[in-house]
Amino acid sequence: MALAAAVLAAGCSASPRPVHSGHRSLAVTEVPSPAAVAPPSTSLRHWGSFFGNTPGNVDTLASPVTVTLPGTVTEIGTSNSTEYALLTDGSLYAWGLGTQGELGDGNLANSLDVPVRVRFPAGVKIASIPADAMPFDTGLAVDTHGHVWGWGNNGGGELCLGNRKMYPTPVRLPLSGVTAVAGASAHGLYDAAGTVYACGLNFDGDLGDGSWRSSTTPVKVAGLNGAHVVKLVAAFANSGALLANGKYFDWGYNGAGQLGDGVAGKGSDVPVRVHLPDAVTQVAQGGSIWDNGQTLVKLADGSLWSWGNDRAGQLGNGSLGMSPVPVHFHAPPGVKYRSLATGSATSYAVSADGKVYAWGVSYEGQLGNGYLSPALAPVVIASGATFVSATANNALIR
Repeated sequence: MALAAAVLAAGCSASPRPVHSGHRSLAVTEVPSPAAVAPPSTSLRHWGSFFGNTPGNVDTLASPVTVTLPGTVTEIGTSNSTEYALLTDGSLYAWGLGTQGELGDGNLANSLDVPVRVRFPAGVKIASIPADAMPFDTGLAVDTHGHVWGWGNNGGGELCLGNRKMYPTPVRLPLSGVTAVAGASAHGLYDAAGTVYACGLNFDGDLGDGSWRSSTTPVKVAGLNGAHVVKLVAAFANSGALLANGKYFDWGYNGAGQLGDGVAGKGSDVPVRVHLPDAVTQVAQGGSIWDNGQTLVKLADGSLWSWGNDRAGQLGNGSLGMSPVPVHFHAPPGVKYRSLATGSATSYAVSADGKVYAWGVSYEGQLGNGYLSPALAPVVIASGATFVSATANNALIR
């Protein structure tokens, strides 16, 4: 537990450091212009830094750098230590830190620059991966038959296998009919045949089963009562579920208003509904250590709302501090956001015309604008994008 806390703290350094000067770090002036053509579907761009099982952050990139995959990319995902790309042929590739098995290739070595193929058993074809977040140092994927697979650290028992063993290659988890998965820190969430289960450490009610007990086997999340869940999200000690009817529930830590229920300081070990003026259509939940969690949502009427910690302006409304109730934030004039993401204390959006915006903290290059200082207002990072994923201190776009 002490090691995990130290790693998490390292992932949110409060001391600015010089911009990475390696050959792969692009200058600000090299950010693609608005007229740039969208990159090939075999190419992705990423920035920020990785952390896990090593002091401090690794491979800090203050501007977007290209990653090339061996096929057409259909989905992307991130964790604190690793990034993932799902190809149209059902194969999955990973790059980043690998010393805890999070690359899933059977080796315990890093591959910061070159994507390696995650080694599933013969015949397994992956259909989806979590876009919002994966458990720290741990990977998750769902195959075409609704089986969920996991690999990596599993330090909290988030793989639901009844142990806390590390798995350097994917193993099938004891759940079926899985339609949604998410995770962060040392817990995971799974919608299996219409019931939401959780496994792992229960720092502050983040398993949502009405207890404060950790569990290495699946426990039912209370209160959802078989509701149709369309998306699960997770952060350091928080969890959330978006229902098909547009209602959004979250649970877990609430030290800085992360639950959005109007009362900061008191967590919840069962889901609580966040009251918003219209149905939620998108949700992104972030945070990688105590206090810095935040949630961003887009509603059916197109409006944008956020709540939780705001120490670096990550809520997007131009203020600092925190908000235990949803506050309205806006895209720049004339801009319409179509995709949202948020990491440790940085938030992201992709606009309708493919521009990528970021605001919040950037001590580890999270903004992607070439600087290691925070931004209260959105800054343009790239163009030609369709989607953004972010966890902890790194971001990935396609």
